[in-house]
Amino acid sequence: MTTKDTANTEFSGQNLEKMNENLRKVEDLSARLTHVMKNRAGHQKSLDGPDQSLFGQAATAYWSEAVQNPAKVLEHQLDYWSKTVQHFVEAQQTLAKGKLEAPHVPDAGPKDRRFANPLWDTHPYFNYVKRQYQLNAAALEQAVDDVTDMEPLEKQRLAYFSRQIVDIMSPTNFLATNPDALEKAVATEGQSLVTGLENLVSDLEANNGEMVVRLADESAFELGGNIATTPGKVVYRNRMMELIQFSPTTDTVHATPVICFPPWINKYYILDLKEQNSFVKWVTDQGYTLFIVSWVNPDATYADVGMEDYIVDGYLAAVREVKAITGEDQVNAIGYCIAGTTLSLTLSYMKQQGDTSIKSATFFTALTDFGDQGEFTPFLTDDFIDGIEAEIDDKGMLPSVIMARTFSFLRSNDLVYTPAIKSYMLGETPPAFDLLYWNGDGANLPGKMARQYLRGLCQRNELATTGYDLMGHHLVLDEVDVPLCAVACETDHIAQWKDSYRGVQKMGAKNKTFIMTQSGHIAGIVNPPSKKKYGHYTNDDMGLGHEDWLEGADFHEGSWWPRWESWLKKRSGKQVAARVPGDASHPVLCDAPGTYVVGKAPQ
Repeated sequence: MTTKDTANTEFSGQNLEKMNENLRKVEDLSARLTHVMKNRAGHQKSLDGPDQSLFGQAATAYWSEAVQNPAKVLEHQLDYWSKTVQHFVEAQQTLAKGKLEAPHVPDAGPKDRRFANPLWDTHPYFNYVKRQYQLNAAALEQAVDDVTDMEPLEKQRLAYFSRQIVDIMSPTNFLATNPDALEKAVATEGQSLVTGLENLVSDLEANNGEMVVRLADESAFELGGNIATTPGKVVYRNRMMELIQFSPTTDTVHATPVICFPPWINKYYILDLKEQNSFVKWVTDQGYTLFIVSWVNPDATYADVGMEDYIVDGYLAAVREVKAITGEDQVNAIGYCIAGTTLSLTLSYMKQQGDTSIKSATFFTALTDFGDQGEFTPFLTDDFIDGIEAEIDDKGMLPSVIMARTFSFLRSNDLVYTPAIKSYMLGETPPAFDLLYWNGDGANLPGKMARQYLRGLCQRNELATTGYDLMGHHLVLDEVDVPLCAVACETDHIAQWKDSYRGVQKMGAKNKTFIMTQSGHIAGIVNPPSKKKYGHYTNDDMGLGHEDWLEGADFHEGSWWPRWESWLKKRSGKQVAARVPGDASHPVLCDAPGTYVVGKAPQ
C-alpha cells in the first residue's frame, strides 16, 4: 500500500469516526427534543393564536370577490400563470443549453438581504427557486389587495397573517433551498447541522418548548460587569421596585432630582448598556441627581397586582423617597414606553389629589391614545386577548416569552427567521451584542395589570376618550398639565410617532415640547451625542396634524439628548453640592444594578 493509499484510509477512518460521533449526538439531541416537546404538550395550551375562522372568512371574502368580479380575479390569475410559465421556460432553456449560470434578471424593488449569496443569481436551481418565490409572494399580496368584501379590521389582520405566510415560506428557511447552509454543511462535514440542532434543542429547553430564538450570546455579558456598570446604590426597596441612586460625577448638581421610570416589560439597563451609549451616565455627567426604578420580575404570586399597584408602590413611592433623600419638594420625572403611559395616569391622579410633587414630565415613545393600533391590530382583537387571559388564568401572569414572541413577529425576518437560520442551519453562536442580550432578558407581566392594560387602555382606548377609572378616580389626559417634553421615534413600530403625538396633543399642559428622532423604539432613544448618528425634528406648533407638523418641522443633525437637557435645565433649579447615594433614613442596600434586575421569574 502506498503512502497516498494509507493517507486516504486514515482520512476515511477519521471521517467515519466523526460521522459516528455526530450520529450519537443527533440521537441524544432527538431524545432531548422529544422530551421537551412532550412536556410542552402536557401544559395547557391556551394561547393558540387568532381565531381560525379568520382564515375561513378570508377565503369566503376572496371567493365572493371571484363571483362578483370574475374578470378581475381571472386577470390576476392569468398574469400569475403567465409569469410562472415564462419563468419555467427560461429555466428549462438555460439547463438545456448546459449553462452553469442563470440569465441575469434584476430583482424588482430593493435588494432583499435574504438573497445575498451570489448563487441566488448565478445558479439556475437557486435562481429559479428565488424568482418563483418572489412571484408567489407577489401573487398572494395581490390576492389580499383584491379582497373588497371584508371589514377593514379583518382585512388588516388577513394582510398581517398573509405576510407571515410569505415570510415563513421563504426558500432561505429550508435547508434544501438555502445555499449558505448547504455550502457550510459540506465545508464542515455536517458539523454545522449538528451544532444547529444543539442550538435548537437548547432554545426549546430554555423556553419550555416555546420557539424563541436566542438572539445574543448570553455568556458574553454580566450585569454590573460589562453592562449596567454606572456606579450607584440601591437606596430603597419594596415588593414592586428597587430605587437606584447613581453616584455623582460632578462637584455640584441641579437641585431638582430626576427619576426615570423604565418599562417593566423589560429591564432598566437599556438606558445603561455600556459607558459609550449610557443615557444614565450621560445624565449624571451633566450634573443631575439621577434615580431610576428597577422593577421586580413578577411570578405567579403577583397575579392580583394591577396598574394601581405600579402607581402607588412604584411612582408615588419613588417620588416620596426621592424627595425625602434629597430634601426637595419636587422632582422631574421620565417615563419610557408603558411607563410613560402610566406616568400620565399618575399625573392625572396627583392632579386630583392636589399633589404637585412632579415638576415636569418627559415621555419616551409613550402611547396614551391607542385609537390607531397600527401593527398591533392583529394582537388586540378579542380572540387573541381571550387567549392571553386564558394563559393568565393558568399561570397568574403573562410570561415574558409570549411578549417576546409577539414583538418578534412584527419584524419576523429580522428577529425570527434570520437569527434562526444562523443558529439552527449554519450552527453559529449568537453574537455578543448587548442590545440583543437586553432584548432577550424580558420580564413577566402580572395577570391583573396585563388585563387592565390590554382591555382598558389598548383595546377600548379609555384614557384618551371616556377616561380611565382607577383607585376610585376618573383619570383623563386633560389633567396632565405639568410642563412636558415628549420624544417619539420616526420608524418606531411599537409606539408609532404619530400616535404618540396625538396623545400629547390631548394633554392639558400649556408648555409642550415634542421631538421626533430618527430611527426606532430603542435606537432612537439610545442615541448618544458622541455617535452623531441620528438626527431629530422639532416644531413648536402642536396644533397641527402630524403630517403638517412634520412638513413644517426643522431638522437638526445629531442626538436629541442635548436639546432635551437644555429644556430640563430650565426646570431643575440652582446648583447645590453633589449628593452621595442615600441618607441616614435610607441606608445603602446594595450596589447598582441591584437584585431585582437579575431576577428571572419562572416562565
